[in-house]
Amino acid sequence: MKAALLEALSAGAGGDAGRRAVAELARKLGLDGGASGREIAEAANDPAWRDAVREWGEALAELLSADPDGAAGAVARAMGSGTSASWYDGDHADFRGGVFLREVVGVQVVIQRGGAAVPEALAGLPPRPGGFTGREGETEALLRALDPAGESGETPAVLVAAVSGLGGIGKTALAVETAYLACARGWFPGGVLFIDLHGYDQEPVTSDRALQALLRALGIPPEHIPATADERVALYRSTLAGRAGERGAVLVLADNASSPDQVRPLLPGDGRHRVLVTSRDRLPQLGARLVSLDQLTPEEAYELLDRALRIGDPEDTRVVDDPEAAEQLAVLCGHLPLALQIAVALLAEDPGQPLTELVAELGESRDRLGQLDDGERSVRAAFELSYCRLSTDQARLLRLLALAPGPEVSDEVVTALVGAEASPVRELKALARAHLVERGSGRGWWRLHDLVRVFGVDVGSRDEGDAARERVLGFYLRCADLADDRLRWLQGMPVPERFVDRAQALAWFDGERAGLVAAVGWAREKRFAENAVGLAICLCLYMDWRRHFDDLIAVMTAARQAARRVGDGQGEAMAWNNLGHALREGALAEEAIEAQSRARDLFQAVGDGLGEAIAWDHLGLALMQGGRAEEAIVAHSHSRDLHRTAEDRRCEATALSNMGLALEEVGRTKEAITAHTRACDLFRAVGDRHSEGLVWNNIGNSLDSDGQADEAIKAYRRSLEMCREIEDSYGEGNALYNLAVTHKAAHRPTEARTAHLQAADAYTRANAPTEAARSRTRAAELEANPPLTP
Repeated sequence: MKAALLEALSAGAGGDAGRRAVAELARKLGLDGGASGREIAEAANDPAWRDAVREWGEALAELLSADPDGAAGAVARAMGSGTSASWYDGDHADFRGGVFLREVVGVQVVIQRGGAAVPEALAGLPPRPGGFTGREGETEALLRALDPAGESGETPAVLVAAVSGLGGIGKTALAVETAYLACARGWFPGGVLFIDLHGYDQEPVTSDRALQALLRALGIPPEHIPATADERVALYRSTLAGRAGERGAVLVLADNASSPDQVRPLLPGDGRHRVLVTSRDRLPQLGARLVSLDQLTPEEAYELLDRALRIGDPEDTRVVDDPEAAEQLAVLCGHLPLALQIAVALLAEDPGQPLTELVAELGESRDRLGQLDDGERSVRAAFELSYCRLSTDQARLLRLLALAPGPEVSDEVVTALVGAEASPVRELKALARAHLVERGSGRGWWRLHDLVRVFGVDVGSRDEGDAARERVLGFYLRCADLADDRLRWLQGMPVPERFVDRAQALAWFDGERAGLVAAVGWAREKRFAENAVGLAICLCLYMDWRRHFDDLIAVMTAARQAARRVGDGQGEAMAWNNLGHALREGALAEEAIEAQSRARDLFQAVGDGLGEAIAWDHLGLALMQGGRAEEAIVAHSHSRDLHRTAEDRRCEATALSNMGLALEEVGRTKEAITAHTRACDLFRAVGDRHSEGLVWNNIGNSLDSDGQADEAIKAYRRSLEMCREIEDSYGEGNALYNLAVTHKAAHRPTEARTAHLQAADAYTRANAPTEAARSRTRAAELEANPPLTP
């Protein structure tokens, strides 16, 4: 509200009607009749009086428009110098000196010196957005839709293009920038109508109010605007058709629409015109070309930070001086343009503040959304506008989705979150249309923007969230247990439920891996500890199979700590045992020895003989890795004896095979061959072809060490065959690598090089990049320097 306008009216510039209007506004605001224009203006800015001020503004607009040469001109002259609109050769009118009486940007009645109340909005675009960057693909898609050349061979012509996306994602900025580019190409000589529909405010602009505003903007006097909605639509479309014939096509930019009903009456009938709509919801009902916005890329976010800072101060080099901190800041802002712009404003307020300081403030804050507020713009407020429009079920689903473990969530996990029998498909689709949830990497997968997740957690309750997480953890434990059973299944054992084969179990684990790891992290809370420890144990074989040893270390560390806190000695022992295995695979021998020793002692303490035997076996492997092969032989012997006493032939075979490795390490090759052969026989007897295949590789190594190269090759080939049968890519890679080494020693470079290349491919599939690189290097060496034939 402008105090100058009120003072001009009080002074009589608008006649008695103007004085009465000021007095009426003061009364509405609870002020006495003697209040000054400045006092009234300050009170009018209070959001509590918003509706009263809007009604007053509409009445005043009609008063001034009814007498454009008299009252409006007198008011403009009384307001003094500096209020006239300056016109220039750019592509929009400069209304900086105008007085806007309505909230609808670009179509308000504007009082200008020299006389009339000017409803000139046919050049009403807002200024181009400062710091705009990226969005090349989306911009091109919109320009193709707006192109008056119309239909091409591949792209049909459309009347409407709709930009949709999360609040704060930059929809208006993209639409305005695209409109400027389209105007610069001369596509809309008839002008541009811009209207903000305030679709997500408490009281959106109705289509009828918007239509009346656009008619006035097109030069229709208020007294000539028809009384009925249908007649107003007809006049609007006929006026635009006439405009197209006289001046050319018009672009209508309808910003911030919340429903198709807000937009439909604003659609021209003449196909030469175009309509560009922005909305937080997808609006397929309009038959529009749909363009959805995602968060900026890291590179685009970095560029926005730098550009926007330099707008305020061209010498501000904080972003380029510390690109690492800028990258961290962009991540904390979720690469969301609104959040990035707010961060820039906060930095601009304090030119001496290093980026690292703001990064630390945001990273350490328990209220990151509260920090992303510059006094005028707020990320939380932007999200609240969308949240308030949700139904009860939709709002609950958003809150629960914010708690989901992992960056994406499957339909199954969503079902567990809400505690339903089936996935809440309708609510999910509604949230997707509102861009509060996004489709994930595949059908049936969903994800939230990072800051939406923070918002969802903020608006949720502890009890609601804990109950949902408990349901998810229970679901994960049941399914992971069944998938683990399938991976361990051997012929003759009861067939596990749910997963029909190993491949299906692995696929489920692969899809849910990030969520499973995150869910185990909940073990730090006492109420989730038991199930989280159980879940961690179910992940061990899978993570070993896929060689996700960093994840395995993380989940087993969390599991052992949780088990210790709640006094679960058995669970702690199992976690230490699996942690030791992961540490050994990570080449951390001393840490692995410590972990396996702890596991052995804990198993002894709880009286678990089988667990103790397994821990002894794993301790032997860690000791051998640490260069203590003789001690390893003793450890494996303990394991073998315990398993033999328990008549567990499969575990006895494992201990024998590992003992063979240690025996070979100390040069006792014949004994190693005997141990491996006995292990192979036991695995065959219990139907474990996978383990048998791995032992054949060990037999090959021992035979090769014993000078039996031809027999070694036969053993490697048997191992290769079985590993391929089981789809064990890492075992396949080991067999091929050893074949290559043996072929090279036998002066068969072609076969050796082929085997190395095949090994590299197998290792790559097994997520073993170090081994893959080693094989490629050996193959390249053979090609460059083939060994001489003896």
